Amino acid sequence: MYAILLKFADNRSNAPLFMEGHNAWIKKGFTDGIFQCVGSLDTGGGFVLAHGEDQEGLSQRVQEDPFVENNVVTAEVHRIDVKRTVPELAHLAEERQFRPAPGSQLS
Repeated sequence: MYAILLKFADNRSNAPLFMEGHNAWIKKGFTDGIFQCVGSLDTGGGFVLAHGEDQEGLSQRVQEDPFVENNVVTAEVHRIDVKRTVPELAHLAEERQFRPAPGSQLS
């Protein structure tokens, strides 16, 4: 599982220009079954909880976010080794076969 912190960067004021693309990127993350939740940080920026993709694939996915591409935010990706959850989140602690990102060289 990964925690992705999206922190505002130099082009923060351009966020409205790329919001539609950023929201489409979020929607694709959910459609692909990778994003588990997203939200805003109290200090500004955003948060994504991701599961089911290897670090290389996830890094590629993060770089495709229009906010990242256009320096609206910088992304910090942190791997989390889940040890315990409430029953409703047990799938996050399960070892899962990682799915390569589309176009990746992973087999």
